[in-house]
Amino acid sequence: MSPDTEIVRADHCVVALAEAFRGDGEIFASPMGNVPMAAGRLARATFEPGLLLTDGIATAVQGVLPLGAGVGANGTVPEGWMPFRKVFDTLWWGRRHVIMGASQIDRFGNQNLSCIGPWEKPKAMLLGMRGAPGNTVNHTTSYWIPNHSPRVFVREVDVVSGVGYDRAAALGEVARFHEIRRVVTNLGVLDFETADHTMRLRSVHPGVTVGEVVDATGFDLAVPESVPVTRDPTAEEIGLLRTQIDPDGLCGREV
Repeated sequence: MSPDTEIVRADHCVVALAEAFRGDGEIFASPMGNVPMAAGRLARATFEPGLLLTDGIATAVQGVLPLGAGVGANGTVPEGWMPFRKVFDTLWWGRRHVIMGASQIDRFGNQNLSCIGPWEKPKAMLLGMRGAPGNTVNHTTSYWIPNHSPRVFVREVDVVSGVGYDRAAALGEVARFHEIRRVVTNLGVLDFETADHTMRLRSVHPGVTVGEVVDATGFDLAVPESVPVTRDPTAEEIGLLRTQIDPDGLCGREV
């Protein structure tokens, strides 16, 4: 197997995040970070051609844009203008799927990217609330976490930036579009498809054991009797990743 076709852990992460977009149809996809952006571009180039994607700034792009490149690379052309104000027009009515990061996340999917320690006197300041409250209440959200550890997967987040299933239930109709679809990490894929919407292990990446995921999680994780292995990318997907989406191997540096 040549280096161009050898499957590495980053490929499984990209494919798992791409699968999070399956069935979304014509919506605005907002993947943040190299691995999520590669996933969104891979999904649109294969099984979800209706996704609206931008260059990561404000230009809607037609074609497959390589990571780190500007519009025009790989024959891409502008197909629309998506400034920040238009993101909000889309956000409020559920027609968006964002992939964010998380400094902490708990078993109900409450996410923290604001600070570590008490809000009144934190040990470390992070990004702040950003758009996490509005994102999680108003449309589908998934998470990409490149370092699965008990410091990230915690019993209780220090500050709630993104709304989890327990808090969304308390909000009622206000959170009618709330959905946390996937949490993808360097070890596996998690979801909330349990009766009480607590985090469940959906698959482990090749070479990872269920025990390793459980040990790296700081709360009781729902684990089915049989846990599958994250699917391999197809030959077509590997070809797209190596030649069009991530020719410089940026995703491998993020995992």
